[in-house]
Amino acid sequence: MNRPALTPSQQWDPQLLLKAQEVRVVFFDVDGVLTDGGLYFSGEGEVLKRFHTLDGHGLKMLQKAGITPAVVTGRDSAPLRLRLKQLGIEHARFGTEDKVPAAESILAELGLQWDQAAAMGDDWPDLPVMRRSRFACAPANAHDEVLHVADWVSSRCGGDGAVRQFCDLLLAANGAYAGLLAGYGS
Repeated sequence: MNRPALTPSQQWDPQLLLKAQEVRVVFFDVDGVLTDGGLYFSGEGEVLKRFHTLDGHGLKMLQKAGITPAVVTGRDSAPLRLRLKQLGIEHARFGTEDKVPAAESILAELGLQWDQAAAMGDDWPDLPVMRRSRFACAPANAHDEVLHVADWVSSRCGGDGAVRQFCDLLLAANGAYAGLLAGYGS
């Protein structure tokens, strides 16, 4: 049975799309954004992380559309580095509490400015990067102060598809969403 061609079902506020239109790099926190924020330890003390596959696919789609995903995080772990490698994310800074210099070094590498950046965070250490970025986003379970600063808040929690929703919004703003979706319709 052949079904009709895929057409986007998501609807976005036109003002959000306009604000996000010029975004070329997106800074993501890890714990509470790319993960559920829980810290899991094995019996040997190894840190374990849970990542959502929807988020991973969204990050890959950003790259296909020419938007660079970047990670700036206060922690570092082997599982995180492995996941970023699997996703082809080349721009990452680990173990930094002062996230602005880390983000600025990525901007310099890419030849971009803050007005071409978006950021997704969930807690106070993310606020300086979010406040400097053109477009700021937070997962539904972010701290109240972060929710207050965000231009848009996902209906999903960190580690549970919030990143994918943000990626979809950025892809729609960039004009790439419908074309990427159509590629899955054959």
